[in-house]
Amino acid sequence: MWIAFAFVSAFLLGLYDINKKTSLNGNAVVPVLFFNTLICSFIFLPFVVLSHMNPPLLQGTLFYVPSAPLAAHLQIALKSVIVLSSWHFAYFATKHLPLTITGPIKAMQPVMTLCCAMLIFQERLNLYQWIGVVLAISSFFLLSLSGKKEGINFKKNKWVFFMLLSAITGSMSGLYDKYLMQSLDPMLVQAWYNIYQVGFMLLVLAFLWYPTRKTTTPFTWRWSIVLISVFLTIADFAYFYALSLPDSMISIISLVRRSNVLVTFAAGALFFHEKNLKSKAFDLLLVLIGMLFLILGSK
Repeated sequence: MWIAFAFVSAFLLGLYDINKKTSLNGNAVVPVLFFNTLICSFIFLPFVVLSHMNPPLLQGTLFYVPSAPLAAHLQIALKSVIVLSSWHFAYFATKHLPLTITGPIKAMQPVMTLCCAMLIFQERLNLYQWIGVVLAISSFFLLSLSGKKEGINFKKNKWVFFMLLSAITGSMSGLYDKYLMQSLDPMLVQAWYNIYQVGFMLLVLAFLWYPTRKTTTPFTWRWSIVLISVFLTIADFAYFYALSLPDSMISIISLVRRSNVLVTFAAGALFFHEKNLKSKAFDLLLVLIGMLFLILGSK
């Protein structure tokens, strides 16, 4: 069951990436990220209020937000910092690079998560899962090589470096999520980390972006910013629920979520008219085969 929720999350993350690219093209990054966090917090705020004011109304449902001690909230606040760090790097990279480049680079994240999960959580993979992992990792690596044909120097381009930093911090977030899900309710984590992000982003907006706003790219409101928040919220809900289920494996869930590169690839071809698509078709086929083996190994 948890593998199905991981695939749902992956598809929604693909839609999230498409709207993120649409929102960021020729637009200021920090305000887009701020409104993303603000809208996400508005989505969860009613559940927090109802759970506090009238607990029986939501108790026993997936939308109930339980109370938690200060220590738990500090742990959730730390997650907010890690996620925002990853998002800042990813948003700037997405603005300046094609989707068919950022997707494969970000797809390096499961490799880091897999290695760390095996060391920290003693996760072990069966034969089918290992085949799926090897195929998926190989396809992601080949996709990254294909991106070089677009004239982007991976060694000197700072936006490529930003995307790598996003993958590293994203891997840290995934491992931390596995740790949090061992003791905290998924809805508690998702609701409050979104709310805390608004506070952190207000500081970034006020002290870093606002004073220099006239010398940087101006901000333009786009309705795709709302869709960023909607798709991300549902994708994360499926993700946290998958992590909370018995026997779920962060190494596999993280890898499956990165299959959203299939959705972004299609968008890059259909909507953004990106180049060198034929050279990446075989790589995407390996992704599909790898995902099939992961499904077989997780039954």
